[in-house]
Amino acid sequence: VYTHIINKARDYVYITTPYLVPERKMVEDLCRAARSGVDVKIIVPHIYDKWYVYMVNVANYGPLIANGVHVYEYMPGFIHSKTVVCDDECAICGTINMDYRSFYLHYECGVFLSEMGAVYDMKNDFLSTMEKCEEIQLDKWNKRPWYQRLIQFVLKIISPML
Repeated sequence: VYTHIINKARDYVYITTPYLVPERKMVEDLCRAARSGVDVKIIVPHIYDKWYVYMVNVANYGPLIANGVHVYEYMPGFIHSKTVVCDDECAICGTINMDYRSFYLHYECGVFLSEMGAVYDMKNDFLSTMEKCEEIQLDKWNKRPWYQRLIQFVLKIISPML
């Protein structure tokens, strides 16, 4: 469903997830959507619950940002929201993280909403949450210390198990 929403988006796709550990295909879909002019925005936590997952989150920022995806970190605290909102038409809210385990192992669940007021409410919630976020810039991401890059490289290899 996530892939379908991302690939059919015309105007925007807004995503919140505490764990941004997408598989290669999902990264390609997000980047393709952004390159085609879709406004793709993702909110992740700045304050993490698991340091190693946060390191993998950060490792994934670069390719997304370089292809036009806007990545924001929620500054006030840990954000555990898991939502997708698209084109004022549909949304998903549930337990689904943007990671391999949620998509393929845990049988996570979510509610799919279509053409109803709750979709607008979720969009407005996303936009108000964005006001408490800091956008990650590619030049800043590229200046990460070498030891963080090394840790992120190693953790990204085992990320499907995180």
